[in-house]
Amino acid sequence: MLTLRQLRFLVALADELSFSRAAERCHVTQPTLSAGLKELEDRLGVVLVERTRRSVMMTAIGEEVTARARELLVGAQEIEELASAHRAPDEGALHLGSIPTIGPYLLPRCLPALRAQFPQLRIYLREELSESLVDGVTSGRLDMALMALPFEIGPLHAQPLFEDGYHLATPLGERTPSRHSDPAPAALDLLTDAGQIMLLEKGHCLQRHALGAYPGKALAINESFSATSLPTLIAMVAEGLGVTLLPDLAVMAGAAQGQALRLTPLPGACPRKIVLVWRKSSARGAVFAQIGDALGRSHAELRQEIAEK
Repeated sequence: MLTLRQLRFLVALADELSFSRAAERCHVTQPTLSAGLKELEDRLGVVLVERTRRSVMMTAIGEEVTARARELLVGAQEIEELASAHRAPDEGALHLGSIPTIGPYLLPRCLPALRAQFPQLRIYLREELSESLVDGVTSGRLDMALMALPFEIGPLHAQPLFEDGYHLATPLGERTPSRHSDPAPAALDLLTDAGQIMLLEKGHCLQRHALGAYPGKALAINESFSATSLPTLIAMVAEGLGVTLLPDLAVMAGAAQGQALRLTPLPGACPRKIVLVWRKSSARGAVFAQIGDALGRSHAELRQEIAEK
């Protein structure tokens, strides 16, 4: 009979395409992993992996079996979670992922409250891009993830937390909207000036969201530059190399503090929608919903503090 251990070996090899790395990931020796995969192939009567001295490649049937193996492993994990949740749903390890444009600006503020509310919960954090987060939650590598919509999340459950608008960030001395007028028209002038707007590199959902902030308007992107992170983007704007759109959350959390920037609110821009996602079949859904409520409260408190200053 095939075993979950053999299926874990197969999935690890399909992901790594290296026997040594797959063995390291499974915490076994390479001969042990190779023997386990050979036993699985013998049991099924098909070749799952093509091996050469220089490469590893999954066969067509190997790809299909791997896809089914992933589903079985997630199901097995959920059985364990179901039993654990029945015993103590708010205890044990919890793996939370987040996109880089949310996590650093919200989680440090919320974690003390979460630790107080769930003292027996061990929260492990990961920063990844949206596509990787969806894959991680779907596969069971992550329990839940902080993301921004619109983004395709498939069958995952999404709990809305808050909407996150934008500020226009320009170098000090740049032409900007008057504080006593509607900032939107002048902001659009800047955003549509040729080659002015600087964005994060492709793969960051914020790039797509920023481009959709003003539907129907063609924003003039600086194609010669893209940043790997918000701090880099902010620094480049402060040096006078262009302008950008910064999420309100990052601005409220002080991401641009101390930089030579002028920040102009853009109330007319379409906001991104911040959500907490998890598998609908998760046995800890009630706890995840409470965590989502706490994250939403932290954002509301931050907004209130900024409004009172």
